Amino acid sequence: MSTFGKFQRVSTKTLALMKGEGKKIAALTAYDFITAKLLDEAGIDLILVGDSLGNVFQGNETTLPVTMDEMIYHTKAVAKGVSRAMLITDLPFMSYQLRIDEAFRNAGRIVKETPAGGVKIEGGKRVAETIRKITENGIPVMGHLGLTPQSIHKFGSYKQRGTEEDEANEIVEDAKILEEAGAFAVVLEKIPKELAKRVTDSLTIPTIGIGAGPWCDGQILVTPDMLGLNKEFHPKFLRYYANMAEVLDGAFRQYIDDVRENTFPSIDESY
Repeated sequence: MSTFGKFQRVSTKTLALMKGEGKKIAALTAYDFITAKLLDEAGIDLILVGDSLGNVFQGNETTLPVTMDEMIYHTKAVAKGVSRAMLITDLPFMSYQLRIDEAFRNAGRIVKETPAGGVKIEGGKRVAETIRKITENGIPVMGHLGLTPQSIHKFGSYKQRGTEEDEANEIVEDAKILEEAGAFAVVLEKIPKELAKRVTDSLTIPTIGIGAGPWCDGQILVTPDMLGLNKEFHPKFLRYYANMAEVLDGAFRQYIDDVRENTFPSIDESY
């Protein structure tokens, strides 16, 4: 019998048990109340309020402009729709890179000012002591390795990471360092599936893949992407689970036609 009930609030312990039982972890992003409520009611295990909101919500080319106040604002909205899933919030660019005490203060803001259950931080050994400080003070931290969008200017592109032996070995070592520092899980983004399996097998904490193959302990996608809201974005790892761009386009055009033809509102729809 499973050790987790249908309506039990998902926690770091839940995710560890899921890895132990071989039960895959399903995660998606949310930036608003309605989407979060639908995800939670569907049974999603983990909701990430990602700094990807800079791309899909704000229309920026990168995640770099997103601020702490914006992350807190969106987390508050998302949290109102969540009663079961674990809720994690990204620490945005320049909120944890300068000093460990500043990173701790910003992580504290997230869990003090919102109902989030933890934060996510990008990077390997360079952020290990930051993660240690935050976790030792009771705030769960999820790591993020491979393609780390906040380092896009360093990488120069969104190409796959870990294809060279040296970088692959560094990712494996960084994952172990993050686990030792106290991270409860690690996101692996856009790395070879064999490397992701190697990392997953080497850790006792769960791995959550995005473009990292089928052998991670769980998977995450950006919700507007998997709903097909942006047809111009279709990397190899993305699967469309709906064609919402087409659905919405049809609904908007029908509404416009109905208004112009004076068929909306009808007498029955009027007071």
